Amino acid sequence: MQNNIEIRNPATGEVDAVIPAITAAELDVTVNVLKKGQRSWSKVPLQQRLDCIIEFGQLILANKQELAEILTRETGKPITQSLNEIAGAQNRIEHLKANASRWLSEELITTEGTTHEKIVYEPLGVIANISAWNFPYNVGFNVFLYALAAGNAVLYKPSEFATVTGIRFEKYLYQAGIPEDVFKCIVGDGQIGQRLLELPLAGYFFTGSYKTGVHIATTVAHKLVPVQLELGGKDPLYVTDDIVDIKKAAILAAEGAFYNNGQSCCAVERIYVSDKIYDQFVEAFIEEVASYTIGDPMMQDVFIGPLTRPAQLTVLDAQVKDALAKGATLRLGGHALEKNGYYYAPTVFEHCNHEMELMKEETFGPLIGIQKVTSDDEAVRLMQDTTYGLTAAVFSSDEERAMTILEKMDTGTVYWNCCDRVSPNVPWSGRKNSGLGSTLSAQGIRAFVQPKAYHLRP
Repeated sequence: MQNNIEIRNPATGEVDAVIPAITAAELDVTVNVLKKGQRSWSKVPLQQRLDCIIEFGQLILANKQELAEILTRETGKPITQSLNEIAGAQNRIEHLKANASRWLSEELITTEGTTHEKIVYEPLGVIANISAWNFPYNVGFNVFLYALAAGNAVLYKPSEFATVTGIRFEKYLYQAGIPEDVFKCIVGDGQIGQRLLELPLAGYFFTGSYKTGVHIATTVAHKLVPVQLELGGKDPLYVTDDIVDIKKAAILAAEGAFYNNGQSCCAVERIYVSDKIYDQFVEAFIEEVASYTIGDPMMQDVFIGPLTRPAQLTVLDAQVKDALAKGATLRLGGHALEKNGYYYAPTVFEHCNHEMELMKEETFGPLIGIQKVTSDDEAVRLMQDTTYGLTAAVFSSDEERAMTILEKMDTGTVYWNCCDRVSPNVPWSGRKNSGLGSTLSAQGIRAFVQPKAYHLRP
């Protein structure tokens, strides 16, 4: 029996589209098709594969307004942020264009003596890309474009909350010259996702929650294939007492916390501020957040749209109640908005502590807690008091001081005087409950190949 996936507009709660889901039997057939296609694709010269990816990027840009509107209708992301994501994701393609040949071509190691040695980088095969809804262009391009460049075939499962966007990826990849037996977008719910884990695939690349990531890793462990997990975070930001422009720091911190409604794995989720500038920072932060326009995400001036998933409203309410019960001071928001759709008021607490869930558990919404600290040592201790390890940021006018703090962070990424930033030039990776493996950079290119050593005696 074939199920349907309902696509609801988070701004209205109404059904925007109904899409048939793939069946388990159809999925099995698809995998066999991809296996055959991958063997041919791996023999296509790298530059030809890259040419298809570059053309795909041009098609995306040529249709960016329509694609941004689709993304906004599916996820509630404000239209300006949807356009920004689509434009920004092109840097992954530029990165591949500039670097793929360097990191995927064979390496001659020893060319003298009786035995010559070289390394050849071969594709994994057919890989599963189980992707996310919050930044489908960024996190999708991180995986399926890099996998295709390396000669793999891709079974791409978009989130149920970004299904139409995933279907558009397939459409434009085909138009760009990617063979139909090399990339398939499969539509389905968690049951289809579970079936993916049972299939004989050559690697699993997932973006999503810690709980689901652990389930994937444990389920496929016996296959001994690569598993890469980009999971959540509880990312801290520390503002030191030597910061020169407190207002600018507050504006940057607020954007890091509330961009995309806080629905980012690397969003700022807790803020620590030196007691010497605490009051000034908090007031500047409140002023900035209070200025955000909330409303229809299709409007150009809207910065805060609806949450993508209605269930997250309950999570936010629970963290608000917990913070209030444990003595935090509510300065803004703290409640769902009386609108159609899944809106939550931008919410700021001060006088927080680590007994509160909003300082310990992932929030993934427009809610932030601010805590006063009296020293760098106290800030470091609190920043490290987490099971996550994605990013950490320090705002300081003293580079040496900031570097001393950042060197102590057990995270995959650290920021000095910036936050909530991803670049294809450096690895994107998490530690502890934030994930396993790396995308982007040279490591992200080679994540989709396996080395073969040649020992040759002419």
